[in-house]
Amino acid sequence: MLIEVMKSKLHCVQVTEANLNYIGSITIDEALMDAANLIAGEKVQVLDNNNGERFETYVIKGERNSGCICLNGAAARRVQVGDTIIIISYALMDFEEAKTFRPSVVFPKDNQLL
Repeated sequence: MLIEVMKSKLHCVQVTEANLNYIGSITIDEALMDAANLIAGEKVQVLDNNNGERFETYVIKGERNSGCICLNGAAARRVQVGDTIIIISYALMDFEEAKTFRPSVVFPKDNQLL
């Protein structure tokens, strides 16, 4: 049996940009992506602590160490610059493997790694 479990989480990052005139996605600082074990094109869930929005999109690699967290396209309407969000990815895995799997959870400060 396969189950879906949390694979990665960027906890409480701030939205730095919202670009309505882009085709879609979330642009994330490459250093934050590496720390959270995220890759370009990966599906993520975005949770906005300021307004309660929850939606899915995919990751685009942003400039390393820029602190960039930019919602693009339709997702730009779901956030405001400065909102605090949580970005989560999930993975399918065998039930037994899931029991011992440890997700990558990152707590950046000011969108930078400590």
